[in-house]
Amino acid sequence: MKSLRWKRIFKGDPPKTVIVPMDHGVTSGPIEGLKDMGKAIRRVQDKADAIVIHKGVVKSLTDVFNGNSALIVHLSGSHSFSPLSNSKVLVGRVEEALRLGADGVSIHINLGDELDREMLRDFGLVAKEADRWNLPLLAMIYPRGKTVRDPFDPDLIAHGARLGAELGADVVKVPYTGSPESFEKVVRGCFVPVVIAGGPKTDSLEEFLQMVKGAMEAGASGVSIGRNVFQHPDPPRVLEALRAIVHRGVSLKDALDILGG
Repeated sequence: MKSLRWKRIFKGDPPKTVIVPMDHGVTSGPIEGLKDMGKAIRRVQDKADAIVIHKGVVKSLTDVFNGNSALIVHLSGSHSFSPLSNSKVLVGRVEEALRLGADGVSIHINLGDELDREMLRDFGLVAKEADRWNLPLLAMIYPRGKTVRDPFDPDLIAHGARLGAELGADVVKVPYTGSPESFEKVVRGCFVPVVIAGGPKTDSLEEFLQMVKGAMEAGASGVSIGRNVFQHPDPPRVLEALRAIVHRGVSLKDALDILGG
């Protein structure tokens, strides 16, 4: 049942989630923090509510998983040295993810890309399959392309979140707009849970955690943060701080104290 899989990803009352995406190898290769995927998974799976990875990782590293984190299999892909690097294509199917034991699936859409209509078509197909097989669908939706002047424009991000909900996503992942006030408009305009992306690795932990705190104050249902977790020297401790904000609503100071100031 989808509701049981959903409870593996979203915990607590009200339900919130801390997701760690680690699908970057397809886009960027073996980047820092993901060179040893077995080690990367072991470092986060006891603290993350869910992880996002590609099917090949699941197939090859089955023995690594201990079941403490829900498994979301990512179905989209592109690579950074392609002339169409923002144009995602389907590289997996919902049935494949189900056979691998996934608790959910995810796709990535870049609105504003010259081929975004193909991505929207794929979105519709995946949403139909996910519904058929009772798998929760996470849609990662970003304003990216020649028509996008500001990828953090609250109106564009609100449009993307609403589009994801309208086309059948169970949860949408979007960039943070920069302030609780502007992000509240995104959450208010979307009738499914919204989680924020982490973006590039930040130099300041305080800046990073302030973003998370602001999103939660605006009504976000959690985070989906990769590089600021797996590229940190101590990913479990970062996840403890994130969990404290997301699930317990602690202050920024208390979260920083978890990280040692």
